[in-house]
Amino acid sequence: MNQKRLLMKRITLLICIYFSALQLCLSQVSEIGLCVGGSFYIGELNPSGMFAKLQPAGGAMYRYNFSPRWAFKSTVMFGSMEASDAETNGGDPRGLSFRSPLSEIAAEMELNFLKLYNEPGKNYFSPYLFAGVSIYSFNPQAKYKDKWYDLQPLGTEGQGLDGYNRDRYALTGIAIPFGLGFRFNFLYYYSIGFEWGMRKTFTDYLDDVSTTYVNHTRLNTERSPLVEYFSDPAATNEGREYHEEGTARGNDQTTDWYSFANLTFSFKFNYNHGCNYLTKSPKLKVGKKK
Repeated sequence: MNQKRLLMKRITLLICIYFSALQLCLSQVSEIGLCVGGSFYIGELNPSGMFAKLQPAGGAMYRYNFSPRWAFKSTVMFGSMEASDAETNGGDPRGLSFRSPLSEIAAEMELNFLKLYNEPGKNYFSPYLFAGVSIYSFNPQAKYKDKWYDLQPLGTEGQGLDGYNRDRYALTGIAIPFGLGFRFNFLYYYSIGFEWGMRKTFTDYLDDVSTTYVNHTRLNTERSPLVEYFSDPAATNEGREYHEEGTARGNDQTTDWYSFANLTFSFKFNYNHGCNYLTKSPKLKVGKKK
């Protein structure tokens, strides 16, 4: 009985040592890092200009490498977006423009095209694809007489007015991020790369433009002249007639997009390249005792 107990204790101790060492080695799969790059938007005021009006962006990231092929990544990103009919929409006579801060928290899965390692003699670079889900926030603004105004509370498309059945849009939402990137590992601990991803949103109001023009006189009398101006700025700025009620101001059959393009730098902490033997089955040699 004592021998059995002693054997069980030894086995238990070996198991504990094994999993403690394994846990230490698995910590090499965790990375923390920074992202620096730019952000832009696609929508009614910039229908097709990739990287048009690119704005500075940056953030932080955490990556957990399940295997040389698969990884989980979480990011916190901050940027901004802006566009105008004059600069990014071919001089459209609506004369609309906006800017907006942009922030995002995302959870994504990455798939490396090649097996990726941080070990000498093994592959140390790979392109990859990623996709996931994100929560973002924005706040479109426009300028009047050198002062910026938040557009959502104003209701430039008649939100909240009787007869229009339009609610004010939310300033937060869920998006689907997806894209591609390239990673390069070096010096055991470090990784650099480039990543570009689009975000499909479920709103058409990143730019405060979506549906039709409303009666400008009602906006003036029931809201304010400022709301009337932001709803149809070309009528004031260029002396044009106001757009007729019900004519298209945007296209509510589409949704807006935003994008981040970043350089990434990450650090793999607690890396211990001498632990590989823990996940391999050693070959035991059996021979006669001398």
